Amino acid sequence: MGALDQAEASRLLRNSLGVAAGTTPTQPINGRLMTANGSASAAGTQLTGGSYTPQSVTAGLGTEANGTVTTTSAVSYTGMPANTTVGMELWDSAGTPLRKWWAALAASKTTGAGDTLSFAAGQITVAINN
Repeated sequence: MGALDQAEASRLLRNSLGVAAGTTPTQPINGRLMTANGSASAAGTQLTGGSYTPQSVTAGLGTEANGTVTTTSAVSYTGMPANTTVGMELWDSAGTPLRKWWAALAASKTTGAGDTLSFAAGQITVAINN
């Protein structure tokens, strides 16, 4: 995921320049699956149905190396509805959650009702390209 939410990018920029104090996101950071991707300023359409619920990616995030953090464990979504997932967004767990990152999947994933959709360790990467 190399696409920052526009509001998150502004927060990071202001913090890195000392214009405003930074705040730590409310943990866990959850991966939400999308049936339609959003943009830098608008969230996508989150998948609904089945037993789908957003899953924590925080526990599986490794340490930062060269502007990149990659998951170190699998992230699985059980009880999926029949659908095609085209993207993922990362949101914090605040009372009013804030979107942090968004990206299209490298390849859409089609599931049948009751399937499990899993992303192996190393498949979810968050990167700031510099």
